[in-house]
Amino acid sequence: MDVRLPRLGEGADSGVIATVFVKVGDLVKKDQPVLEIESEKAVATIPAPAAGTVTKILVKEGEEIKVGGLILVLSENGAGAAAASAPPHAIDASVGDDADEHPSIDVQVPPPAPQPAAPAAPVASGPLPAGQSGFPVVHPASAPPPASPSLRKIARELGIDLYRVPGSERGGRIVMSDLRAYVQKIQKLALEGRPPVPPAVSVPGVKPTPVSIDFAQWGPVTKQKMSILRKSISRKMVESWSTVPHIAQFEEVDVTDLLALRKKYAAPYQAKNAHLTLTSFALRAVVAALKKHPSFNASIDEAAGEIVLKNYYNIGVAVDTEQGLIVPVLREVDKKSIFQLSAELAALAERTRARKVALEEMQGGTFTISNQGGIGGAYFTPIVNTPEVAILGMGRGVVKPVVEEGKIVQRTMMPIVLSYDHRVNDGANAARFIVDLVKEFGNIKDADVKI
Repeated sequence: MDVRLPRLGEGADSGVIATVFVKVGDLVKKDQPVLEIESEKAVATIPAPAAGTVTKILVKEGEEIKVGGLILVLSENGAGAAAASAPPHAIDASVGDDADEHPSIDVQVPPPAPQPAAPAAPVASGPLPAGQSGFPVVHPASAPPPASPSLRKIARELGIDLYRVPGSERGGRIVMSDLRAYVQKIQKLALEGRPPVPPAVSVPGVKPTPVSIDFAQWGPVTKQKMSILRKSISRKMVESWSTVPHIAQFEEVDVTDLLALRKKYAAPYQAKNAHLTLTSFALRAVVAALKKHPSFNASIDEAAGEIVLKNYYNIGVAVDTEQGLIVPVLREVDKKSIFQLSAELAALAERTRARKVALEEMQGGTFTISNQGGIGGAYFTPIVNTPEVAILGMGRGVVKPVVEEGKIVQRTMMPIVLSYDHRVNDGANAARFIVDLVKEFGNIKDADVKI
């Protein structure tokens, strides 16, 4: 039987082979791990779907493979019969959690037309020259097409370039009916024997597709191949920065008393495998502030034109790893003590750095915290972790002279910044949120930290 790469999780359509555990001739049991694959921000183990003998291995470590790609051939009881595979390019667009929101689109997408060897410039808005199939590129190539994440995912599954789908909503936003019409037109053109996708043409004044530059002509260089994680971070950051109007609100928090509590309880926490940090305190303070300001614990449903206020508090915490930034999510933060949060965060961060965190553990977040204080960073403006609408950045605390009751005293002040989506919240909302957040840091007392 053919063993193919199964679906890896929401939005993950490919991965890089990290480790192959078997070789040709090995006998394997059902559910025995046959390889590890790095997909997006997680490393997953792929089990054997049945017992049998490995007769062929079609991948090697370091190779990138897409979902549905052939991994190995397994002979069941010596039969060696290959499993029937789906017809090429047959895709059901009813995927994941979006199946209820969007009806399925069962399509037979024709194979893509041969592409020219040299990179071509993007097509500008407006009708194409006569003789071409009439699919204009209606969005600038410098920004992602305006469409909801769920629609982007469906288009990705179908292998459709959203730049070629005309949007019917305000501002050229693409909705499901636009995608369905595009697919139907592709099918019609295929039946007529015409190319489903027009060739790109050069347009004066339009920035061409980026090309590789030989930087070695000016001096010595060292090249590093982008890992799948770094590509994922790059894609996510570009999409977030391009689609979210970012605003930043800065403030300082007096953490003198919190540092004293941390010093007092650090050893007892450590004895029980919990690591008490300012992030532990921030988790408690953030949730308290979010309860007062629910519009920061929200997301935008672009397809429905709604703001979704979430009544649960799953907080993502940015973890610095050797491979790059990963954001696992602590769930139901409002229902846990500071000790429980510290223990859970320590275990989650350790698994994240070892790349043993599952994709499911990086989904469902409602707000994110990024703490650079341990590294030494001060002020910075983090990018909102879409589809969330806000993120808190924390910097290194510094001892400063502060006036209290007419006297100058030394206090440790920690810089914080709230980056938020201006489509959902205005500056006044952000100012109120951050003022209450500072108060909530100050409301944490000994009894809250005691084990």
